[in-house]
Amino acid sequence: MAVLLGPAGCSSTGPSAATPATAPDGTLRIEVGYAGGAVAGGVVRYAVPVGSTVELVVASDVADEVHLHGYDRSSFVTAGASTAIRLDADLPGVFEVELEQRGVPLAELQVG
Repeated sequence: MAVLLGPAGCSSTGPSAATPATAPDGTLRIEVGYAGGAVAGGVVRYAVPVGSTVELVVASDVADEVHLHGYDRSSFVTAGASTAIRLDADLPGVFEVELEQRGVPLAELQVG
């Protein structure tokens, strides 16, 4: 089930848009940092094509579960470390990435 975010799930200006970096093997790499109670650079929406392989890397100064909604993928990050979620982006839509226990949005993944 897709989690599509509308106006109620976004700030008035919405997240800024970005294209992920491409690793030598063709994987689209998204790096997000969370420290001091904020997402480095703010919440960003990353556009990826359907069928691409995505590696989402989250570094955090707090321990929490990183959850990619819609794909229902998660990984635990310990304080001061990073974690990665790798997936085939085969479900179109806009999906929120958040620190699950804190309910803090980290990024959005737009697959299309």
